[in-house]
Amino acid sequence: MDVPAFVESFDPIWIAIPLFVIAVFAEMIFARSTGRARFEARDSAASLVMGLGNTVSAVLFGSVLAIWSMFVYEHRLFDIGFAWWAWIIAFVLDDFVYYWSHRFAHTVRWFWADHVVHHSSQHYNLTTALRQPWLNPLTLKFLWLGSALILLGFHPAMIAFVGSLNLIYQFWIHTEAIRKCPAWFEAVMNTPSHHRVHHATNPIYLDRNYAGVFIVWDKMFGTFQPELENEKCRYGIVKNLGTYNPLKISLHEWWGIIDDIRHARSLRDAALYLLAPPGWSPDGSRATSKQLLAKWHARQASQADQPPAEAAE
Repeated sequence: MDVPAFVESFDPIWIAIPLFVIAVFAEMIFARSTGRARFEARDSAASLVMGLGNTVSAVLFGSVLAIWSMFVYEHRLFDIGFAWWAWIIAFVLDDFVYYWSHRFAHTVRWFWADHVVHHSSQHYNLTTALRQPWLNPLTLKFLWLGSALILLGFHPAMIAFVGSLNLIYQFWIHTEAIRKCPAWFEAVMNTPSHHRVHHATNPIYLDRNYAGVFIVWDKMFGTFQPELENEKCRYGIVKNLGTYNPLKISLHEWWGIIDDIRHARSLRDAALYLLAPPGWSPDGSRATSKQLLAKWHARQASQADQPPAEAAE
């Protein structure tokens, strides 16, 4: 099957990188003049280094991914081709797959070890979008979830192209400079407001708004949470790292898994340290996001039952 020349000739992300740089500097100027966005020099530098390392990792791993993708495509179920409608369907389905891949990245610790890098900044600006992991191949998601649409019959080049468009879209939503978009847009699309919720560590916001482009997936599958006026987002991870060292940012959760498995008292515990949600522990000494949310709801209910004077205390 002939691949369109424009698909073979360039990756949209490489075209977008100069625009990313311009946007980051524009947001910095906006932040200084208005205070509606926040930057910390060392944090932003760490994010940029993580983004550079992710790019290097993608180049090094690219040939393996390409070989695997073509192997899967040779066993495809249908011949979909490159018709105009196929591009639209591929873009929508790619975002659907992204939703589930992203959801697994928050609910399975093995996947979280990779994705936690993106959430490790306690700031939320356009440099945060560039804070990406270096060891994504270790998750092995490309072997199954990443191959689903290719097995269905979409050409690997098409999936790579629309996947790049998905990532480009997500860049601009990493900002505090934009408060709200028009209501119709907020209802359908992922926006800075929705994605601020996703990056927040407030219990009510944990593990919400997984969408890449279309927020409708979260509304369909019960993971949507709007940003609340009376609940300002606090960014980072539940136990913040307190470091700007790129190696520690990249490796800390992988090492945590290894350390937990080394000290596991049974094979079951060892497996759950790898596959259970982040925060799981056999003795309950830690807390998952669901447990943190349950405790938060319990505190809210307790305060609501108290007389006003006691609740204020």
